[in-house]
Amino acid sequence: MASDFLNAAAAIIGSEALLTGDAAAPYFADKRGRYLGEALAVVFPSDTRQVAEIVKLCAAHRIAIVPQGGNTSLCGASVPLSEGRQIVLNLSRMNRIRAIDPVNYTMTVEAGCILASVREAAQRHDRLFPLELTATLNHCEIGGNLSTNAGGNGVLRYGNARDLVLGLEVVLPDGRIWNGLRSLRKDNSGYDLKHLFIGAEGTLGIITAAVLKLFPRPRSSATAIVAITDPAVAVRLLAHVRAVCGDTLSAFELVSRSSLDIVLRHVPGTAEPFAKRYAYYLLIQSSDVLQRPLDDALRGAIQGFGADIPEFAVTADADAAEDWWKLRQNISDAQKREGISIKHDISVPVSRVAEFIARADAAMHAAWPGVRIVSFGHMGDGNIHYNVSLADAGQNEAFIAQHEGAVNRLVYEVVRELGGSISAEHGLGQLKRETIREYKDPMELELMRSIKQMLDPHGLMNPGKVL
Repeated sequence: MASDFLNAAAAIIGSEALLTGDAAAPYFADKRGRYLGEALAVVFPSDTRQVAEIVKLCAAHRIAIVPQGGNTSLCGASVPLSEGRQIVLNLSRMNRIRAIDPVNYTMTVEAGCILASVREAAQRHDRLFPLELTATLNHCEIGGNLSTNAGGNGVLRYGNARDLVLGLEVVLPDGRIWNGLRSLRKDNSGYDLKHLFIGAEGTLGIITAAVLKLFPRPRSSATAIVAITDPAVAVRLLAHVRAVCGDTLSAFELVSRSSLDIVLRHVPGTAEPFAKRYAYYLLIQSSDVLQRPLDDALRGAIQGFGADIPEFAVTADADAAEDWWKLRQNISDAQKREGISIKHDISVPVSRVAEFIARADAAMHAAWPGVRIVSFGHMGDGNIHYNVSLADAGQNEAFIAQHEGAVNRLVYEVVRELGGSISAEHGLGQLKRETIREYKDPMELELMRSIKQMLDPHGLMNPGKVL
């Protein structure tokens, strides 16, 4: 009976750490309001032992588990399904930083640590944890960041979340605890098991703690905003700036005119970067651990590119740079105020980003003349957010209801032909669980299902997500 299970769970974590009914309801909906599920309860364990005991209890009762952190998933991965025997296991109380070793450039943190707090803790020790998800920095938690293999602005230089992890602690589907909290740079002693759980979206086990890599904290930086007429120029400029500036290049972001217009319309304190309007803009950041001026070097790199840059500006002033970054960082929030859109989080080889945009744009405009395309993203690593809607809010909802499947097929077919991925940094969750079957190698899916069956034979870990 459910009451017996809930009483046993309360005995493990305390009655104050278990929510049911109306008190639990806010944890059943996702951030975008797209998914709303049901669960027996939300439980808030305070340590790994409690997580393990709750998992053992669920396994005994055949009750599924939905791991949850800050619940900022954009694909419905962190909320329960609309039916089924399940609980939400929220890790937010597990927010301790267990250790910081500035000499080894590592820190050990629990899954419920908010990303902003992790970055601040590293900074207090004169170190950098480079994962930076601007829109959710103060809400997302490190366990979710690792479970979705989060990206962000710094991937060009530092890599995705999986590149920032040395070790993990994971509660397996049967309640056993795997302690893989190693802080080694080299460990060639067999399969690297941590990578099974990073990016698995909680379907193979529950990440409870991690050893993260730290880096030297940058002492100087420069930022450029560059006007361009075509993304093909951005592809060539990126290769040029990387060759000239080397590893100091830390961000290379693309913003379309339509993206900028939405920000200027809805975000106070933003302004056109130049007197003239352009089709696209780039935000480029260079940083270094040495205290030295970088603006001249970045300016020289852009000037040395040639005549394809109609206008640009460079600054080493942090406040001026922040004003420019607002134009990129607020796109998602500004777009929400314009209404819903058909969103795509895709990646292609960096050299083919411009080709993707050109081909996808042509396909959209041919099928639906007048459609609005908001494209922006991490040009430096080939990850573009490609959002489609109608500017007229009154017609937009009907357009999406009628054409979302067709829009997705056209966009994803271009991605497939260019050797890309339909999910670059947001994961699959519920949103792309079925769609991925059409675009992923069948053998890869078979191997994924085999691993899932081996680790979670009863399918209790985050059912209905990924696979």
